Amino acid sequence: MGEWKISGFREVRELGAGAQGRVVLARHEETGFPVAVKYVVVGAGPAPLESLRREAEMLARVESPHVARLYRLVESEHGAALVMEAVDGVSLKVVLAEHGRLEPHAALTVLKGSLLGLAAAHAVGVVHRDYKPANVVVPEDGRSKLIDFGIASAAGSASRSGTPSYMAPEQWEAGEAGPSADVYAATCVFYECVMGRRPFGADGVVGLRAQHLAAPVPLEDFPVPLRPLVARGLAKDPAERHAGAMEFVAELESVARAAYGDDWEGRGIRTLAAAAAGLSMLFPLAAAGISAPAGTAAAGAAAGTGGAGAASAGGAGNTAAGFLAKASVAKAALVVAGVTAAGTVGAVAYETTRPEAAKQPQITLASLNRTYADRVLKVQGGQYARVEGMKKASVQTKANKALRVPLDQAIIFYKEWGKTAAARAACGGRMNLLGTSVVKGLTGPDLVSVRYVPKFQRRCGEGPGDYPGFGVTVDLRTGRALTADDIFKPASFGEAGMTRLWDGIPEGPGKRQLSIGFSGSGGFFNPFHREAFYPTSRRPESPPRALPFFGERQFDLVYSGQDFGGPIGGVDLNRTSAYVFPIPYGKVKDLFKPELAALLPDS
Repeated sequence: MGEWKISGFREVRELGAGAQGRVVLARHEETGFPVAVKYVVVGAGPAPLESLRREAEMLARVESPHVARLYRLVESEHGAALVMEAVDGVSLKVVLAEHGRLEPHAALTVLKGSLLGLAAAHAVGVVHRDYKPANVVVPEDGRSKLIDFGIASAAGSASRSGTPSYMAPEQWEAGEAGPSADVYAATCVFYECVMGRRPFGADGVVGLRAQHLAAPVPLEDFPVPLRPLVARGLAKDPAERHAGAMEFVAELESVARAAYGDDWEGRGIRTLAAAAAGLSMLFPLAAAGISAPAGTAAAGAAAGTGGAGAASAGGAGNTAAGFLAKASVAKAALVVAGVTAAGTVGAVAYETTRPEAAKQPQITLASLNRTYADRVLKVQGGQYARVEGMKKASVQTKANKALRVPLDQAIIFYKEWGKTAAARAACGGRMNLLGTSVVKGLTGPDLVSVRYVPKFQRRCGEGPGDYPGFGVTVDLRTGRALTADDIFKPASFGEAGMTRLWDGIPEGPGKRQLSIGFSGSGGFFNPFHREAFYPTSRRPESPPRALPFFGERQFDLVYSGQDFGGPIGGVDLNRTSAYVFPIPYGKVKDLFKPELAALLPDS
């Protein structure tokens, strides 16, 4: 391959080298922004290059604070180069070599972060296939990050690629590599973190193959509360494992909370941060005398060595990182500028705009699973939003508490269905089930707006007759949830302002139902007023009837659905979910306080 170098970047130092190439730390010449460049060898013929491009298209769609970002793919007759996020951290491989093992709550924290990264990849059809400690980075903030999709593939691809100590049984038999193969590898690493040794440690590939295919999982000395996680994650049959990483996360959180308390993750993060800090001399940027860009998370393990850096050079070189337009930190995305000739025949560069130095906070999803036997309710997949990557930890903590409130409101609300002794008796051994899905609106840099859509399965108890929406808008500058008084001008709560809000709702069945439901002998009365945006004294456990939601392109007014007792005038007024009314910002923006309106998108 030779020592060819891509233009536009100044090489600082080599981070590692292996059979498939080398990884260097470099700086963007125009901005000084640090990146990791992985030079890989592409096999002969057009097929490997086409595979690289296809996989790149998939990987370019992966957006997660738990995955190192890719900025650019450059092709040349010498090979290919991937320009990636350079992250200041140390690999989990080095952490384990230094400390031997981790406390269970810290190991669970590593596993959760990696699973969230894998889930983001699985969501776009990408399977990592080589998850191992060298591909997990622990930065100074203690939040693990996944790197090096060096042999990534489309879900369902067949291949024996991987690292033998962590390969799933189906990979040994060249079967399809689905998301559950990554779940298997992640469970192997989790076992190693807790026990200080791998679950299967035969000498030689033949022995490892036999153990992964047939040997029982050695759980005798493993912490009892965590055994079910490992037993399922290391099941020989992929169908018996978690179907995907997010399903694993949901069970992990439930088990971790029950075993180690509600603050398990915070304690785990602090433990990992301390472990990483003790190895900070190995951080690639720090070692090179480069300051990490403000607000960025560290990521990248040393190529081929398991130390600090960016991506493993020893991984297979057919990896995915394509002509990408990946999320830029200050803007919405990096934009592909075009394909340009690169001076020699056959050399092509897929150019993008430069990486930017600022990074806005990232919104991730977490999940709650819990059984409330006293109220005959089981929360299963209670999804909620979290914010990461904020400069001030105290503000981030406050923001995350506010983002969790709507889920807690939903739990309190749906507990009411089985509150009475009669309702509990009617349930017998059954339970009402509640899950939630997250709808994201604005996701920064100043405001985050989310709403949670309940998925309720009633098996006993009586319904309340109204069905509110659940959501919140948080000011990321303070971490505080905005109230209606923070959003609307005082004058907007008057009759004229609320009439304008009503008139902004587009005509349709939902508006017609509300019109009928709020009409009496004296005529129509507007359901919108200041009190509608605050919890009612009649049902203090319920959220407000009206909920503002700020989308990327429009304002959504969420209003309680109600059971008005049956059809009227050909309209069925039995409503078991909240209404969501989209209103262009241009129609209502001047009802908002100027300081808030300035933070909202144009219509």
